[in-house]
Order: sequence, then structure tokens, then C-alpha cells
Amino acid sequence: MKISIIGIGSVGAAVATAVKNTGLAHEIVLFDRNGVRARAAAEDLGHAAAFSYDVKITAVNTYRAIRGSEIVIIAAGANQRVGETRTDLLNANTAVINDIIPRVMANVDSKNVKLIIVTNPLDVMVMVAQKLSKLPAGRVIGTGTMLDSARLRTILARQLSVSTQSINAYVLGEHGDSSVVNWSSACIGGIDLNTFCKQTKNTLPATTRKTIEHRVHNAAYEIIQGRGATWDGIAGAVADLVRCIANDERRILTVSTVDGVGDKMLAMSLPRIVGNGGVIATLNPKMDATESSALRRSGKIIRKNYDAIK
Repeated sequence: MKISIIGIGSVGAAVATAVKNTGLAHEIVLFDRNGVRARAAAEDLGHAAAFSYDVKITAVNTYRAIRGSEIVIIAAGANQRVGETRTDLLNANTAVINDIIPRVMANVDSKNVKLIIVTNPLDVMVMVAQKLSKLPAGRVIGTGTMLDSARLRTILARQLSVSTQSINAYVLGEHGDSSVVNWSSACIGGIDLNTFCKQTKNTLPATTRKTIEHRVHNAAYEIIQGRGATWDGIAGAVADLVRCIANDERRILTVSTVDGVGDKMLAMSLPRIVGNGGVIATLNPKMDATESSALRRSGKIIRKNYDAIK
């Protein structure tokens, strides 16, 4: 499988490493406007490949080099800085996506290619990319709340002393401050969360759940404060999404993709079945009235941001 990555900053470089480590790509193309940076990343990653999978890794400065790519990952754009929200990046990164997508589409097979969007504000960028590319909505996929959901599962695992692999719990809606923790459908080992807590003599009262929600919502800000940027978590999410597509795994991931058209068009994260063709189906999880209301509010915020693009 040939995979191209557009934008080789800290996030794009981490994505390249994580995708290389899946062993699923026979060729990875790194495109960046800064050719020196792209070449350095390709050299470094190529040296690392000598210790693992034999992957052809090239740095390019022309979009013609991405021809034949089955997956194109868009990681270009301004990153969130200390004190900024994802929405603060709206107009700058819209201009980036407006520039990139037509160039990508002129050099790929529109019948087969899948676009993975990483650029923030994620859900709005998915909407922009899908409209520009004219691809079926299921083949323009944002990483959505995959990382947010992973953060939730990690916090719950530590709280309840159980492996993250045994937890099914989702964050829905915007990949941003209005995301919604879907407590109603959370389960551990096939047992609903409340029953699990009773059986294991754990307590998870409303105050603790609010603290967990706060930690999920603020995880990125805390990492940016201490590290300057986040990259390992999102790189892991992208690699997992690539694995799901390449192997036609049909796992359920909380990715963001467009539903509806025109004034009803909206991209946000819900549990979705993902396979070789991209998003195959969208699921509607169990939600209580509070969660449903919060999800509608999240959708309105995303749409408002999309409508505000200059």
C-alpha cells in the first residue's frame, strides 16, 4: 500500500513514524513545502526502517509523486499553541485545506483514494475537504474523537484498575471543547459501567464523572502547556485508522465524516464501522436526554464554525 502524508511538521512526522510501524505500507511519501524538513524526516525515518519493516520512504516537493496512493493523510496547517483553542485555527487552516485538496485530487484515483484529515479544527476541515474533493463522504475521514475516546478509556482504566482494551467508552460530537462523554453506552467486558462498578465495588459518582470529563476536555491543553504540542496520541489514532482501512477490519471507531448535504451538511464523531472502503455505516449509541442535548449543541457549534469561514 502506498500512503502519502501532506505536512511534515511535528504531527506529520509522528504520523509517518506510527504509520511506518504498522508494517502495512510498502511506500510512504512525505510532502512538505519545507523541502529540507521533509528530506530530513525521510532520511531519519528511513534509517529507523532498517530496524523494522522494509519501507520505501521518499521526500517530495511535487504532488505528482503522490500518484498511486491509496490513502492520503492531511496533517498540514497551523498547530494549536498555548492559550489557543482549535477553533482559533479556523480561517488559517481553511486556506491550507483549500490549497491542498484540489492539488491532491488532481493526482490520485478518485475511485479508490481515502483521505484522512488530521488538521484542526478537525470537523470543519472534514467538511471543507469533502466538499472540495467531491469524494463520497465515507472516504473523507477525520480522526474525530478517536483520541478523545482513547483518553477517556485511559482515565477510566486507571480509575477502575482494568485494561483499556476491555473498555468500550466513547466521546462523541466535536473534536473540541463541546465533545460529549457518552456514559450511557459505556461498558467494560460487555457489562454496563454501573453494573461493573457494583460488581467490583468501585464508585463512580457524578462528581467523579465530571472530573473525568474535565480531564478529557483539557488533556490537549495540558500537554501543549508542558510539551508545546501534541503529536504521539494523534499519530497513534491515525495509525489505528490506517490499520482498520488497510486490513478491512470493520471495527467501530469514533471518526468524523460528513452526513447530509447543503445547509444540513455536518461532520462530527459518532461510532462508525470502518473498513477498506472507508466509513461503511454510522451507529446511534444509547444516550440519555442530557447527552442527546449536548450532542445537538456540539453539532450546532461545528456548523456555526463552518458557516463562519471567511
